[in-house]
Amino acid sequence: MLRVTKASVESLMILMEEDENMRKLVSLLLLVAMLGTLPVLPAVAEGAQEPLTVTVFVGEARDQPTSDNKIFKKIEEEFGLKFEFEFLAGDLNETLGVKIAGQDYADLMDGGNYAEKLIEAGALIDLMPYISQEKTPNIYAYIEPYLGRLLNDAGQLFIIPNYGRYYNTEEYGMNYVNGPAFFLQKKVLAWAGYPMIKTLDEYFDLIERYVAANPTNDKGAKNEGFAILCDDWRAFCLFNPVQHLMGRPNDGDVIVDIDNNYKTEAYVIQDYAKPYYKKLNEMYHKGLISQDTFVMNYDQYIAKLSSGTVVGMFDQAWDFNNATDALKAAEMFDSTYQGLPIVYSAEQAGKEITEHYLNGTVINVNRGFGISVNCQHPERMVQFMEKMLDDEWQKIIWWGVEGEDYSMENGRFVRTYDQIQNAANAVWRNANSAYVLTNSMPKKQGEMDDGNKWDPLVQPECYYLMMNDYDKDFLTHYNMKRPLDFFNDPIKLAPYGEAWQIDSTVNQDANDAKLAFQDLERKMLPQIIMCEESEFDAKWDAFVTAVKDIPITDFVDFMQEQILNLVAKNTAK
Repeated sequence: MLRVTKASVESLMILMEEDENMRKLVSLLLLVAMLGTLPVLPAVAEGAQEPLTVTVFVGEARDQPTSDNKIFKKIEEEFGLKFEFEFLAGDLNETLGVKIAGQDYADLMDGGNYAEKLIEAGALIDLMPYISQEKTPNIYAYIEPYLGRLLNDAGQLFIIPNYGRYYNTEEYGMNYVNGPAFFLQKKVLAWAGYPMIKTLDEYFDLIERYVAANPTNDKGAKNEGFAILCDDWRAFCLFNPVQHLMGRPNDGDVIVDIDNNYKTEAYVIQDYAKPYYKKLNEMYHKGLISQDTFVMNYDQYIAKLSSGTVVGMFDQAWDFNNATDALKAAEMFDSTYQGLPIVYSAEQAGKEITEHYLNGTVINVNRGFGISVNCQHPERMVQFMEKMLDDEWQKIIWWGVEGEDYSMENGRFVRTYDQIQNAANAVWRNANSAYVLTNSMPKKQGEMDDGNKWDPLVQPECYYLMMNDYDKDFLTHYNMKRPLDFFNDPIKLAPYGEAWQIDSTVNQDANDAKLAFQDLERKMLPQIIMCEESEFDAKWDAFVTAVKDIPITDFVDFMQEQILNLVAKNTAK
């Protein structure tokens, strides 16, 4: 069978111009082909597109997918796309600064928690000219309910959010803890007889008693009571606990009083923040916080957690998934962590606190891929995202290949225990999942039209099968079925969403104040935690004064204004 392509025809045309006999031969071949004896095939299969290599930057340290990755092979077959990945190596803020200075942008850019820096620099194109109900029905349906929060004042959209769009349900939809909490190794709770730990003092008292009784783990390595990650944008582990101790979900650098006309303030310099850092100062001098915790980078932090020597920390669960996977792979199940919704006592807070760690479903504003100004095929990239939001591709993204990675039983998506373990294995994912790409792309959450869950970890049949015997026994002691049962139900999402999503880069004074504020937090809070106990009050007062001198009001007043604007916009519907 003869395959006639554009390139081959062009070559023959050149030869025909140079050789009389060749002209006759080609004429004969074309005649035969037209008669059907020798079919002329198209150069590219129907529906396929010309091959294209797409460059991708992801602001996370990840492993390269294998060359024979089965999902990337499927993407290449259907869309004609190959991908060249650059993953973060070093400091994200500095890396993006270098890229912006040299306008060194990949086709697809995921700037992580510094995505606003790319937007401010003009690195990303406005996507709205490529999006409409007619041209991109999947994307339009994805963003339409949230346009009030997604579009800037000029009606522009630079990033289609990668998470937070729930279909067919408004429920939080989680069985597991994926957000902020004070985490504690399960074996510590087991050692103490499975108590319900609710307050800050109870939490640190248990850590102190456990480390005193167990100075090393079962491998002889020294136990570390409480770790604090202060690296780059992940320094939220140092800043954010105060707002949760006061009973509020995550609003980033500010706390919002929704019962008092959305009054907004920088919580870290308030009187109610002082007891938390005073407690950390006490724990440091008791040897329960290591000095190197303030200088370790993210990789070192993950390595510590993976070793099973860190008893507790404040973090968001998604931030240390690699450590959780490593502990499970090593069958150190008792060293994995249970999230706890710790709050202040009434004395520390000045009032009774009800914990509200869990918020309603939140669209992940400005997080995910933007298409850079260097991309030569922006419309094709948008259409790729559009097609990947088709249900069939979403099933592949979330569940994999039917018959290999999951099966159907009575209309339900199910996995075997081995398939569940594979999905949690980083080496397996590198060859069998496109996670390094699709994690930054828009995706469906919640329920499929047939009632199955998009996320396999939320599918009841899979979630309980996923649990190892240790975790099942652990929850049984608490008369619970899910790790999330330690928390109160999610509260209704405020009309402004979550305040960390507000882009301060649009206001120079506000953004300068925010950056200066965060810089002071990174520098002075570790000094406060490590200072002599007799110096604590003076160090604290100096910190508060330094923050007020920024002036922090430039940032707080801007946030107050933006929150009130969003409330007005989203309650007027």
